[in-house]
Amino acid sequence: MIDKTAIISDTSRIDESTDIGPYCVIKGNVRIGKNNRIASHVVIEGNTVIGNNNKIFQFASIGSIPQDLKYKGENTELIIGDNNVIREYATFNPGTKGGGGVTVIGNGNLFMMSIHIAHDCVIGNHTIFANHATLAGHVKVHDFAILGGLCAIHQYTTIGESALIAGGAMVVQDVPPFLIASGDRARIYGINRVGLERRNFSKKDIDAIKNAYKIVYRLKLTIKNAVEKIAQEIGYSENIEKFTGFILNSKRGITR
Repeated sequence: MIDKTAIISDTSRIDESTDIGPYCVIKGNVRIGKNNRIASHVVIEGNTVIGNNNKIFQFASIGSIPQDLKYKGENTELIIGDNNVIREYATFNPGTKGGGGVTVIGNGNLFMMSIHIAHDCVIGNHTIFANHATLAGHVKVHDFAILGGLCAIHQYTTIGESALIAGGAMVVQDVPPFLIASGDRARIYGINRVGLERRNFSKKDIDAIKNAYKIVYRLKLTIKNAVEKIAQEIGYSENIEKFTGFILNSKRGITR
């Protein structure tokens, strides 16, 4: 159902199974898939693609131009996957020419009130953004990460899988998978044990991650030597490979 007060441009395409609430504005090259529920007063514009089964609450702004002074109207995109919940006053911007031209949101994410996803960000699957969590441009957030309320992530920073960013944290360097970061400026405070247990990680896997964390953060080794020591003492597993690979490939340097 499309409410009679909604304004939808002729260039937008919306699947007939999607509901559009009162006073929504949908304009530009918007593509909206199946079984979405869009509440009242939502604005969706630009080159925006929205998948299936998403819930977008009132007053969200989806696809408005990037907050980047270098943006000059280039033909860039915002792509949102399936089964996401986007709460009130959330803002999502498309990409920019200098950042690859696309902002990508995965599947099954929860975006609480007043969160901001800036241009050229890439969000994985099953993440949680608490109220007022903010991403600068070019940020990557991997699967199952949790961002606490009022936290802010510096541009070009990466948040690893199942990392937990505490409320109010100011993150200026990469946060490796499975760890907890907190403070201004953020520091690492151990592993996200509760998050890993909720994902049904075994005790063996959690202990291996804890030992890898201790080698990197307690022994005052160089990154190269720490990774070598992890390989010697802990050995290979998928999770350890994710942890060490992330650290080795970090371009901004890891939060210490």
